[in-house]
Amino acid sequence: MEFRFLLVATTMSVFGLATEQSAQCEDTHPNVLFIAIDDINDWVGPLGGHPQAQTPELDQFCKRGSVIFRNGVCAAPICGPSRSAVLSGFMPGRTGVYGNDSNMIYSGIIKTHATLPEYFSKNGYHTLSNGKIFHKHATEHGVDFGHWAFDEHARARRGVKDGPDKKRYTASKSGIINGRQSPDFVSKESKLSWGPTKKPFEETVDYRVADWAGKQMEREFDKPFLMAVGFIKPHLPWIVPQEFFDRYDLASLNVPEIQEDDLNDILNPNGQPAYEPTGEYKWIKKHGLEKEAVQAYLASISYVDSCLGMVLSSLEKSPHADNTIVVIWGDHGWHLGEKHRYLKNTLWCEAAKTPFIVRLPEMKDQNAAYCDRTVSLIDLYPTLVELCGLPAKELDGHDFSPLLRNPQTEWKHFGVTVSAAGTSVMGERYHYIHSLSGAEEFYDLKHDPMEWSNRINRPEHAGVIAEMKKHVPAERVGFPKIHFDKPPNYVDADSDPTIKPTRRLAELK
Repeated sequence: MEFRFLLVATTMSVFGLATEQSAQCEDTHPNVLFIAIDDINDWVGPLGGHPQAQTPELDQFCKRGSVIFRNGVCAAPICGPSRSAVLSGFMPGRTGVYGNDSNMIYSGIIKTHATLPEYFSKNGYHTLSNGKIFHKHATEHGVDFGHWAFDEHARARRGVKDGPDKKRYTASKSGIINGRQSPDFVSKESKLSWGPTKKPFEETVDYRVADWAGKQMEREFDKPFLMAVGFIKPHLPWIVPQEFFDRYDLASLNVPEIQEDDLNDILNPNGQPAYEPTGEYKWIKKHGLEKEAVQAYLASISYVDSCLGMVLSSLEKSPHADNTIVVIWGDHGWHLGEKHRYLKNTLWCEAAKTPFIVRLPEMKDQNAAYCDRTVSLIDLYPTLVELCGLPAKELDGHDFSPLLRNPQTEWKHFGVTVSAAGTSVMGERYHYIHSLSGAEEFYDLKHDPMEWSNRINRPEHAGVIAEMKKHVPAERVGFPKIHFDKPPNYVDADSDPTIKPTRRLAELK
């Protein structure tokens, strides 16, 4: 299962409880601290996806009051489309953004609608960001980093490389395992790489993002703010300081249980298997690197947890502590061998389910509360609009603020995830998957949480399947064929200055 973190900071004034010492301005709207974590699954303490995961900062944050969504799902299971959905408020089927090559600014519906940060700017907020929030794209005049959507945009990653210690580096394409290179180690079908970086913690990219966020917390703002903080890890490559690898003893490390015949019951209409093991899975299995991969992924999670802790600590020490909402989200999940994969962009639970954690100001110093309702990241935009008292806006998601006040409140919505290959419809107990190839899957998550048994042909499930099928998009909007070659040093290139002038806030819905 994948874990996404969403952190939103709201002022006590939303609930009529603001005090003079906590308010930085006369405005009664709450602040928003918006924290995204890339490629993170449920291997974190609050969700228990891996029993040995060490996330003390997130654990402590949740224990001091929050709502943890056990059944959060992403709108799309890969970076660009997921972030485009969250930030635009529209599902991939309406924007046409199904893959990382599609830049949301060319989508017809997004050309006329304000993105989440733009809508907050349009309605009196000061917006600022650092790290990965939008997915980057090459453009005609530079690179689109999503900078155009914010009043302030910083780039902690520019000019900073978290390079590996070559003596302990592993990379499938380069044919290197633990610093040793061999032709036998080379895989042209795998993109996995990991190892410790030579740099200390304080010189890494996500540390710099967290340090920037801490400094912003010390500022006085004359408007309520929306601060977006984007962490890159545990996105590949899994290169983090050695101290985080050292937290996990390789010999005693648990790896996910895998069934070798797991894919055999997923068939296309012609009776042929719909899926086969990926190159990453075959490479890991060939060289017996299951534990090493798990160690590297967990090390990356513990690393980003430490960076997250820096931001949360800075907030607690700041004058904004009592008037800021916190939401922690990941853009999608990740497979660590399940379904014969070490990657994202599938419609199974490992990629589609996304951890989702929210704290409202009055939750501080209360116990953590769990919510079993199926909530989607697409629901974030309308919920923040409601919590922050902004004018109502046309969006695809649903306001889940009632669940924050009572996690057991009735909720009738499914979580829909759309990829380039098909659609996932997630409920609290059942999961239906429809592939564009015609393959169908249906799982009873209560009795089969690892989705080992495809029950699509069981007659007793026909009614539930028929209901869930109604949520598969009947139409999928296409996307214009617009492409620009990446400039040299893509990450370090100049941002495109021509985009922001085209985004006229007064004209955007």
